[in-house]
Amino acid sequence: MPELPEVEVVRLGLVPVVSGARVESVEILDPRSLKRHRGPPEDFRHRLEGAEFDRPLRRGKFLWIPLRGTTQALVCHLGMSGQVLLGEEASDFGSHLRIRLGLVPATGKPYVVGFVDQRIFGSLAVDDLVDGDGAGGWGSDDPRVPYSVTHIARDPLDEAFDLDAVSAKVRGKNTEIKRVLLDQGVISGIGNIYADEALWATQLHYRYPTNRLSKKTFALLIHNVKEVLMKALAEGGTSFDQQYVNVNGKSGYFSHSLMAYGQQGSPCAKCGSILVREPWMNRSSHRCPRCQRVPRVG
Repeated sequence: MPELPEVEVVRLGLVPVVSGARVESVEILDPRSLKRHRGPPEDFRHRLEGAEFDRPLRRGKFLWIPLRGTTQALVCHLGMSGQVLLGEEASDFGSHLRIRLGLVPATGKPYVVGFVDQRIFGSLAVDDLVDGDGAGGWGSDDPRVPYSVTHIARDPLDEAFDLDAVSAKVRGKNTEIKRVLLDQGVISGIGNIYADEALWATQLHYRYPTNRLSKKTFALLIHNVKEVLMKALAEGGTSFDQQYVNVNGKSGYFSHSLMAYGQQGSPCAKCGSILVREPWMNRSSHRCPRCQRVPRVG
């Protein structure tokens, strides 16, 4: 599933081309990709056609484009395999194209945005913008966020991320550290890949109890989360197949820099022990058995 770096790469790719563009046409090929839109497909089309896009924004894994001069935004959730691709009028985007937007920029020739989604877990929706408790999305000082994003916490790269407050909240919980890292209501933008990478860098087992974490250790973990996210962002995100690509259809290459995730059977770069992959919550966790020892009970 695309995580913060992958969604941010898409946002950055959209900024120079959709900002200020007018939506000339909306073609809905598969209404299932509107499952988060509160209204029928015709309502989605009516709200978008003729609207003008503002600068794309993001919080965690959610991406949205405010509709200029309104209190609404187009919200995009990529899900497991969603892609936002730029093309020309003749572009068909392949067999998994779900929604097609025809845009006219302030200057230049018209172009098309295609929402492609193989598994149809992602979605587009037009949603109301509401107060974002003092700060909105990454990429603007607009304090509003879509209503559907209000439950999403700030991510560690957000300037409004409050380390002390999050630390107190996390260390006050009686749970495992990886569960908290994946809880988008506590810390957003982190998924399985980057959680495993940050835990390996901090030498923490994924089941380490949050109520036994010191403030210093948690601060180090968040530092490593930020380092991993920034490095992944610089390398265009993580691609293991063609399900994650940027707006031009290109894959990211952070998969070549992974130190823990997917590296089972390889030696740990810190100590040389063989990395392992273990089942965890209907997915997998990757760790070094020496650097990330199983926490003692009690």
